[in-house]
Amino acid sequence: MARCCRVLTGFLVWSLLMLSCCEASRNRISGYDHSYGTFKSSGLIKQRDGITRLKSFARASLRLTTTVSISDFGAKGDGKTDDTQAFVNAWKKACSSSGAVNLLVPEGKTYFLKSIRLNGPCKSTLTVQIFGTLSASQIRADYKDLSKWITFDGVNSLSVDGGATGTVNGNGETWWENSCKRNEAKKCTKAPTALTFYNSKDLRVDNLRVRDAQQIQISIEKCSNVQVSNVEVTAPANSPNTDGIHITNTQNIQVSKTIIGTGDDCISIESGSQNVKINDLTCGPGHGISIGSLGDDNSKAFVSGVTVDGAKLSGTDNGVRIKTYQGGSGTASNIIFQNIQMENVKNPIIIDQDYCDKSKCTEQKSAVQIKNVVYRNISGTSASDVAITLNCSKNYPCQGIVLDKVNIKGGKASCSNANVMDKGSVFRQCKST
Repeated sequence: MARCCRVLTGFLVWSLLMLSCCEASRNRISGYDHSYGTFKSSGLIKQRDGITRLKSFARASLRLTTTVSISDFGAKGDGKTDDTQAFVNAWKKACSSSGAVNLLVPEGKTYFLKSIRLNGPCKSTLTVQIFGTLSASQIRADYKDLSKWITFDGVNSLSVDGGATGTVNGNGETWWENSCKRNEAKKCTKAPTALTFYNSKDLRVDNLRVRDAQQIQISIEKCSNVQVSNVEVTAPANSPNTDGIHITNTQNIQVSKTIIGTGDDCISIESGSQNVKINDLTCGPGHGISIGSLGDDNSKAFVSGVTVDGAKLSGTDNGVRIKTYQGGSGTASNIIFQNIQMENVKNPIIIDQDYCDKSKCTEQKSAVQIKNVVYRNISGTSASDVAITLNCSKNYPCQGIVLDKVNIKGGKASCSNANVMDKGSVFRQCKST
């Protein structure tokens, strides 16, 4: 079959090359422009470019994709046997191979994993096909790094595909029961992020299901040129700190066609993130879409170019939120929230420059500057007596806040130290103070 495919591909490419050469010859004959006394070189350049692309296509088509299965390295997939080393060995083989490689986690089996770090750079162009289930250990001693379970580190041009069945299961219940947020008598300790992508360029994550993470479900850190689509993230509403998708220090990322229901922010965006685009998001339960927290421990933070275009939020604790600590510095700017529907959301629109999640926060003069934020075509219902809250800093008031076609039923608008402009129909209206 592979040989037949190579022959057919070669024939098609040869035919296209012959046609292109004939067309190029005709262009050489008729390439003189008598009106200007010059040759139409652009047509010839385009033909040469076309031939070059066809040759590249031919070379790529003749290279077969290699598949490396973790089963071939001893992974049992019975949900009990430790398959960590088998996964590591399969990764080393796939990463060190040449050309296009699929690292396969077979469908229909459950692979038990302790903490695992999969390092690049890789020689191959790698696709990790998670068609089965990856199941996390619930024993703390099985984690070399208590903050992470599965980590991809420094792997450029990586694709992760969950197919129709692929699942990453953090088995987080044991960790949640020992969280100080569930039981204040417990000591606050670290818990692992289920899936971390770190320091990678040109990353794709498609068709994956992540559930019941120990803490954060998916974290994208220090990456660029990222596409996440058709991902489903789930955990109970009372699971502590289980942010759905956490984005930090990452540039040029698009999250689309994603369903998230969890115990914390559906999507959280933190410092160093630029050009973040989110569309076709379904969120709930959870804490909504959050930019921040920013400026904690008097740090400098920068976030810019965030666009949320198309989202449905239902039963969440917040809708679209920007939260910063007092004492921080930097900016959160050029942010658009638009085409968003909210149903029974407690705090549909909120900016809080006095955010505090500690036992005590002292008043400080400095703050992260929030400016150029647009809320457009947002409708729905509030589950609390507040629809819009703009709680901005006295020393660094919010600048350039636009409410355009905002209609949230139930609740009132409460605004302080904010420069607000209403456009179109706005209900509830928020007056500047």
